Formats: sequence, C-alpha cells, structure tokens
Amino acid sequence: MEKRYFGTDGIRGRVGTHPITPEFMLKLGWAVGMAFKSQGQCRVIIGKDTRISGYMFESALEAGLSAAGAEVQLLGPMPTPAIAYLTRTFQADAGIVISASHNPFYDNGIKFFSVTGSKLPDSLELEIERLVDAPMEIVDSAQLGKVARVEDASGRYIEYCKSSVPTSTSFKDFRIVLDCAHGATYKVAPNVFRELGARVTVIGAQPDGLNINDSVGSTDLRALSAKVREEGAQLGIAFDGDGDRVLMVDEQGEEVDGDELLYIIAMDMHRRGLLKGGVVGTLMTNLGLELALREKGVPFVRAKVGDRYVMSELRERGWILGGESSGHIVCLNHTSTGDGIIAALQVLRALQLAGRTLGEARQGMHKCPQTLINVRYARGAGSPLTDPGLQAAVAEAEERLGESGRVLLRLSGTEPVIRVMVEGQDVGQVNAEAEKLADRVRALFAA
Repeated sequence: MEKRYFGTDGIRGRVGTHPITPEFMLKLGWAVGMAFKSQGQCRVIIGKDTRISGYMFESALEAGLSAAGAEVQLLGPMPTPAIAYLTRTFQADAGIVISASHNPFYDNGIKFFSVTGSKLPDSLELEIERLVDAPMEIVDSAQLGKVARVEDASGRYIEYCKSSVPTSTSFKDFRIVLDCAHGATYKVAPNVFRELGARVTVIGAQPDGLNINDSVGSTDLRALSAKVREEGAQLGIAFDGDGDRVLMVDEQGEEVDGDELLYIIAMDMHRRGLLKGGVVGTLMTNLGLELALREKGVPFVRAKVGDRYVMSELRERGWILGGESSGHIVCLNHTSTGDGIIAALQVLRALQLAGRTLGEARQGMHKCPQTLINVRYARGAGSPLTDPGLQAAVAEAEERLGESGRVLLRLSGTEPVIRVMVEGQDVGQVNAEAEKLADRVRALFAA
C-alpha cells in the first residue's frame, strides 16, 4: 500500500498546512498510542529541535498519546540521534522527534524510532496511518496516560557520545569551531567536545525559535568557514538543525562534505582492521568515493537516497559504515542511526591517529565534478520524472557525458523539490548539462 503521510524520513511539511497542524498531531499521537498499545503497555518519549512550532506540536502529541492511554516522557530540545539512543536506554516502546531537520523554521515534522532505536517498519507506519483516519476513542479516565519530564537526558547522551571513542582519548591539541545551527545540538555538542579536551569556539548556539538553519549549520558553511580562518582553528564542524548530519571545513575554511568524511572514517577503520565488509553510499554519492575505496580494496554499494535505505543495506550485508553526501553518516558499531556528533568524533580520532590535518586527510579522495540543482515544484502537478520529453533530455545528456558521467533526477522525500544531479569529468560540461535539465524541469513543473 502507498503511504499518504509518511515520507522517507517521517512526516514533514509547512506548519499550518495539513498534515502539519495541531489537529492532525493530536490525532497522530492517539494513533501512535493505539498502534503500540496493541502490543501491550505503551511508553513513548518525545524530543524536539528548537523551532517555535515545537511547543505546539509537543502539546498536541502529548494530549493524543495520553488519550490513548500511553505514558509519555518529555525530553525537550535534543538531537534526533539522542532520541534514538534514549528510546533504547529507557526501553520505551517508541521515540518521537519533532523536527524538520535542515529545513527552515516554518517547516516541521515528526520522526519515529522503535524500541531498538531504528526507524519504524513500513507495516507499522501503515497501521498508524489507518488509525489516523479512524474515529478517535478516548480511553476511560482512569486509564489516561501520565506525562513526566526527564531531567538528565542531556547528561546521558553526552556520556554516550564520549563512549564512542576510547576513554583515554584527549583532543587537547585540537582547536575547533562548532556551528550548532541554532538547533538541537546547541547545548550537548559543545559539552561533548570540551569534556574530551578540545578548545572549542561555538557559533549558531543562540536559538530563538525562528533562526534554526538560518545562514548557519550544515546548509550554509560560510559563517563557519570565516570563523575557522579568524580563529586559526584546525577545523570547523557544522551540524544541521536536529543533529543527525555533519559537515566540516578544513584549516583553510574549505568545505569537506559527507562523502569525504565517510572516506576518512572508512580509511581509518580499514587501516585498523575494524571495517566489516565495505561501505554503503547512495545514488547521490560522488563517484570519487567509489573509486578511492576501490583503489584500497574496500567494497562499495549504492542504496536509494535516505538514511533508512542506507541502514537497510548495511543490515542486509552485515556491514557497519555508510552515509550520504549531505553528512548523514551511520556508524553501526557505535549507534543505531545517523549521528552528527558521533561521526565528527570518529573523524577527529582518525586525524589524531594518522597525525594529519583534515585538509591532508581528504586528499586521498578526488571528487568528480558534480552539480546538484534543486527545483521546487507544485505538489499534485504530477511527476516530471515520467515526462517523455524530460526522459529524452536525460538520455541525450547521458550520451554526451559518456561512460565517465551520470545523471540522476529524483523527488526529495522531505520537501517539494526535484533534485537534478549531473556528474562527470569536465566541470564545464557537468554544469551546462545540469542547467539544461533544471531549465527543462522548471518549464514543466516549477512551483
């Protein structure tokens, strides 16, 4: 069955537009409570990022869950991977994150984790959707769920992150800049790195409900790059609004993306004999990563775009390392989901062991020129991916690029955007082909 509300990463959209409304969230909370109650007693934890609508949706979900008889524990602002971890630690039946990740403040969404700290199976998401459309029947007053706040959640997660590196680890020789995107990592991330000895300068850590991801964080590295150069820091680390993504800048202020970070971690684990099998990327992963890993004898496979697909491929193969160009990096030897802080710690540890700077470590991978253009489209206008004229244009571009290039068009699972990606050996040709295809998409379906 096709899902109506759940996308590749939960439910997401513009605040005030269905389904991102208080009414829907009330019903969704009830549906989640009823779905999990069918398996016995239900206890749910709720965390959120810093966007202003989180207060509204937290209250609505809390009321719906209570109406279904579910016990609720509120964590307040916490990174998404912290919710995954604490769901496991508290042995809760489900974890809920109120966040739209890297999107602007006027969007919001809901992500779910199971008791194992992983995304919900499709069957359970479909059951929740069925219940959302069913009549809402409140349990008897004596059976209503109670709600409590968890006071030590941050401390637990900080210790968990630190445990992903050996207890003897000291980053005292690192001077770093952290950009917390005015988001969910603004409290915990600085503490993690400072407690491990690093000298830390922090930007993007003054959330006001409206400034999340606004000219800061992994979606805009300009402020971080400038601060690294100003401070003379070894590197800069940028998280997105909910902390499940990480990008970096090197000592020169140059961007180091998720593919390059994945390469650095993979090479460190490979050298130390800790890399089980190979590495999972996605259809968007730069060809340069695949070639660099192949040169070292490390297997590489591509999954569909989305961390749930990376995770599925890892589990199916019994591998432990995968990720996306966006900075969604999964280290299954440490965590059950993409975790920006833990991934950053693995990079720092790799640099420390190799005695190299971030700029030096990235040189082992030579990125192929890749251009990505996002074209917003009007929902309900149909899919441009099936348009015969566009398909012909893609085929012509692929023919011109030859075997050394590729074209990928895909619909985003988190926002009304068509991603046009072209990759090849010649940067001028790559840019030209991407612009041609983007113009074709705009003419057909631009919002």
